[in-house]
Amino acid sequence: MASPHDGKHFVVQKGTCQCNQGFQFPAFKVTSHQKHYWNDADGQADFLAVTEDDLMLDPPAMPFGNCKLKPTSGGYLPCSYAPAGKWQKTYDQVKVMGKSCVTEISELQCTVGGKITILK
Repeated sequence: MASPHDGKHFVVQKGTCQCNQGFQFPAFKVTSHQKHYWNDADGQADFLAVTEDDLMLDPPAMPFGNCKLKPTSGGYLPCSYAPAGKWQKTYDQVKVMGKSCVTEISELQCTVGGKITILK
């Protein structure tokens, strides 16, 4: 049976994501493991596989810059990134230490109201 993940790339730590309410594009910070690397024979940390539990971003503070859901008279207030649970639409056929892997179609909801998707 075909999967929506067929032909999609797995996400690695040096990948970037975007929020539909933000302005900047942070990279991932893998904290769920230090064991599985994609496409890198040398085991470089940039290639750590991102899993459903990896909710940290780089930079950790205001990862998406300002938030469109927080308008002020002079623009927008800073992002207060607050993930609502784990990554969704993960690939459960491939797991790292029991955690499903994030692919380019995975999504993460922010409790402030934004939807976070994979950029690169």
